[in-house]
Amino acid sequence: MELKRVVVTGLGAITPIGNDVETTWQAAINGQSGAGPITHFDASLFKTQFACEVKNFKGEDYFDRRRLRQLDLYAQYALVAAAQAVKDADLDSEAVNKDRVGVIVAAGIGGLHTFEEEAGYYAKNEEKGPKYNPFFIPKMIADIASGHISMDYGFHGPNYGVVSACASSNNAIIDAFNLIRLGKADAMVTGGAEAAIFPAGVGGFNSMHALSTRNDSPETASRPFSKSRDGFVMGEGSVVLILEELEHALARGAKIYAEVAGGGMSADAYHLTATHPEGLGAILSMQNALDDANLTPADIDYINVHGTSTPVGDISEIKAIVKVFGDAAYKLNISSTKSMTGHLLGATGALEAMFSVKAVQEDIVPPTINHEEGDDDPEIDYNLNFTFGQAQHRTVRAALSNSFGFGGHNATVIVKKFEK
Repeated sequence: MELKRVVVTGLGAITPIGNDVETTWQAAINGQSGAGPITHFDASLFKTQFACEVKNFKGEDYFDRRRLRQLDLYAQYALVAAAQAVKDADLDSEAVNKDRVGVIVAAGIGGLHTFEEEAGYYAKNEEKGPKYNPFFIPKMIADIASGHISMDYGFHGPNYGVVSACASSNNAIIDAFNLIRLGKADAMVTGGAEAAIFPAGVGGFNSMHALSTRNDSPETASRPFSKSRDGFVMGEGSVVLILEELEHALARGAKIYAEVAGGGMSADAYHLTATHPEGLGAILSMQNALDDANLTPADIDYINVHGTSTPVGDISEIKAIVKVFGDAAYKLNISSTKSMTGHLLGATGALEAMFSVKAVQEDIVPPTINHEEGDDDPEIDYNLNFTFGQAQHRTVRAALSNSFGFGGHNATVIVKKFEK
């Protein structure tokens, strides 16, 4: 069976550095940090009091009061990003057979705020017996964003959510890609959404010592590949991509951002939360993606790394890159856009896939910010080009994006320039 080619024809974004794709992209290539004091709740008693929150977003600007009762914040982000992407691709048109359009939008956690609110309500009113909001379960579950998007547009194709922690939306993109190239759908709405900057999310990650506690300087707290890194910075938001079968896109005159070349997946099978110290799962995921794309290491010009700014994770990923790419590793650009956006958990893969698509489209590599002179880690090879400080213009024929999640889940997506 000949596999069909898959292209990206639409993008949408609600992120800590912009409430649309272009604003987010311009902020990224200009090295803008999205970090600041937490405003979603009073974090004054928490070890970490800052995060990369979405700014100037009000659900009532997009949804009526009745609809808002049904939507956790993570689903609100997903629906707004999806609306941008569907409009960008003109997917909601008579030229599209909606029976062959599906939705896979991932979340690593889902409606954490809804769960926390309902649990808190019961704790305060235990003597009255259980009484829950009838929307509690359908607001909370991690697949519901996909369900809402399909209902809004009448997309009857494959529809589900993916949950693999911080690899979730890369897994969603790979699933969507495979469904299209196998002929199971003409187009897929895919990506991820997350909104976990609430007490349970921050407190839970604090208890694991996973978050940075650099409360005196939030903007510089996410500092991947620096010796002084002390944990990741939580982010939130949603990014949605429209993937489409090439001939279907050409027939309706859709614009094409890039081609999806391949995807790779693996498991560390090592530890509950830590990556394998030698990056064995990451090595397999990247190699699987290259094989799937029929590309060599020398074909990749940019890697958007998982790069969370954690002490162990950054080192293991770099070891894996050097192992897979060999000498070619020293000729490409590497950057961690989490230095600007923070870590969007289940939505992070989609955001970084979008950055990879834009890098391929515009031949610009976004930077890794916050690395300071004298803050080198002796375990990191700085002969690699980490794109520190400012964006770099270069030809980007193909870009690889890594996402790794608790449980040892690894997922790698490769996009490349579209050529007929």
